[in-house]
Amino acid sequence: MPRKKKGFDLGKEVKAIARERVGRVPAARLIEPKSSRKKPKHKKPPEADGE
Repeated sequence: MPRKKKGFDLGKEVKAIARERVGRVPAARLIEPKSSRKKPKHKKPPEADGE
């Protein structure tokens, strides 16, 4: 039995045209943990080592 012919997909066609005009979507970036991207709200007090 022969395979069924693929039909026209409007969604795929629209996406292909958009990619042609605008360009490819940039690759996904890794999200940094919140603790490393945010500065602390309060400064830590200086250590009193030399007393």
